[in-house]
Amino acid sequence: MIRIATRGSALALAQANMVLAQCRAAFPGETFELNIIKTTGDKLQTASLASANLPKGLFTKEIEEALLDGSGDLAVHSLKDLPTELPAGLKLGAVSTRADVRDVIVRRAGAAIADGQSPIADLPRGATVATSSTRRRAQLLHARPDLKIVEIRGNVGTRLRKLAEQTELDAIVLAAAGLERLHFSTVGSTQLSGADVPEGLIATPIPVVEMLPCVGQAALGIEIRENDPRLERIVAALNDPGTQACVTAERAFLRGMGGGCQMAVGAWAELRGGQLHLSAVSFLSATPRHGQRSGAVIEAAGLGEALAGELR
Repeated sequence: MIRIATRGSALALAQANMVLAQCRAAFPGETFELNIIKTTGDKLQTASLASANLPKGLFTKEIEEALLDGSGDLAVHSLKDLPTELPAGLKLGAVSTRADVRDVIVRRAGAAIADGQSPIADLPRGATVATSSTRRRAQLLHARPDLKIVEIRGNVGTRLRKLAEQTELDAIVLAAAGLERLHFSTVGSTQLSGADVPEGLIATPIPVVEMLPCVGQAALGIEIRENDPRLERIVAALNDPGTQACVTAERAFLRGMGGGCQMAVGAWAELRGGQLHLSAVSFLSATPRHGQRSGAVIEAAGLGEALAGELR
């Protein structure tokens, strides 16, 4: 029996079930089951995720404890939530093929966004936008200082309902990958549809050049115990080497910047022509600092470390 440890939110379960299906397909002779664990972040539903006083590993600590005590064998994380420094005895065993890295602005239906128009620029003057991310907040205010940014908590469905029902909210920002994994889609390019989606919402992706994603966004991280050949064999079948190289550079950058998952920094690496290209932004000083680095795939970690050194 191999137990896959996961949070119990709708998105976490959707992601864990994706990995469960992959495991069963690749290893039909093994038995796999989910072990649902409530994390500190799940319990602190009213706490601000922007607070500097929150503990590290907000959405991972209890899951990692399950790996260490043997009540879990593989842990499925949204990689953006996984700290860059892991507990002794654990390691990042595999990284899934990445989905859409972009963020998405979700609004109540109104005037259509003109072709080529930025969804951030299209927001009404003084619009109230809800997000729990310091990275999104910083980039939104950098582009539009007139916006009012407010905190929002809850799973994706809860946030969509809050937008539909609370007229004081003009928009929320979500990850495109999360919407996709929950089987939400757009009809006619913008209208959001899916099970239990409130009527009259539209979703528009934000180009990466306008909002860099969180480190590891849209990838799943599979965490395992070290020195366990049985688990090593399983995660080898789940790993995507291209995505792994990209997130290695991004996580090295974040580690070089201080390592906090809630830091106001963004980074995105992609493979082009056999080269790794890393772009990053930091809002940790008085003025935003942007940078780019390119190099060989085998230099992924060094690339991230060098760019962090440049932007610190």
